[in-house]
Amino acid sequence: MAVRLPVLALDIGGTKLATAVVTPDGRTHGFLSEPTRKERGPDEVIAHLFDLGRRSMAAAEIDDVAAVGISCGGPLDAAAGVLTGPLHLPGWIDIPIVALAESAFGVPAVLENDATAAVLGEFRYGAARGAGTALYLTISTGIGGGAIIGGRLHRGAAGNGGEFGHVMVRPGGRLCQCGRLGCLEAYASGTSIADRARDLLSDDARPSMLRHEEPVRAEHVSRGAAAGDKLARELWDDTTELLAQAITDLVNAFEPHVVVLGGGVTRSGAMLLEPISAAVRRDAMPPAGAAARIALAELGDEVCVVGAAALAMDLAEVHRA
Repeated sequence: MAVRLPVLALDIGGTKLATAVVTPDGRTHGFLSEPTRKERGPDEVIAHLFDLGRRSMAAAEIDDVAAVGISCGGPLDAAAGVLTGPLHLPGWIDIPIVALAESAFGVPAVLENDATAAVLGEFRYGAARGAGTALYLTISTGIGGGAIIGGRLHRGAAGNGGEFGHVMVRPGGRLCQCGRLGCLEAYASGTSIADRARDLLSDDARPSMLRHEEPVRAEHVSRGAAAGDKLARELWDDTTELLAQAITDLVNAFEPHVVVLGGGVTRSGAMLLEPISAAVRRDAMPPAGAAARIALAELGDEVCVVGAAALAMDLAEVHRA
């Protein structure tokens, strides 16, 4: 790429904010992450986000950037640069985040769904390098998705394509943030795993090491399952099976070269990857099941900022042309 200056990347998550300066080789500099504290409302959180971005620039010893890339969960209007109502940020309605960033930093800015940005990051710099068709699922506070189809980023007719977390896995089941019953996100996101654990622990007759955790989090469930805790193992096995069901459907529909899994829940590593991979190989229709590789994201906690940066680099090239 011919971008001379690095770019600034900003990621707005339900749990954390992350910022970094990113160079055209995909490397991050001055990476910072702090709690979102979304209860403070959009004005304070955005002010905190921009301050974090400036601190990343200072840590990277960078005075100027070519553009700003912003990633956030949807729904959003990427073309207009507006957060229309992200499910993980209640009360954030029609926030003109791109205009605010351009005013704050004095350079062009671009907005994209976080998982859509993430799949681009993995496609250019991570586990999906060289894949003509790649799917990405972020399994975190919620579950998002993104796709590269035929070597091109897929956005959909209205720009919010790839909402893989809202694949139906249990019709009539748990209430999802989107309002439907039985979505994958309502069972397998980090938030939902913790909620389901608390539901199981409400039965006082069931012993579990999870009773010593307050509050219970998804990482406690995976750790308990690895240690042989019966309740945790039951919940973890159900979670990986539901994820595998949804991914199998996606593999059958898209026949990707690779499905990349990222987000906080994937820190469980082989505990998550191995049962999902085995189930997809078992259940996906041939030859899709054999052809699709299931992999953990290589960019780790930086995947969304690197993806947002890739979009910012593209934007900077447009402005230079």
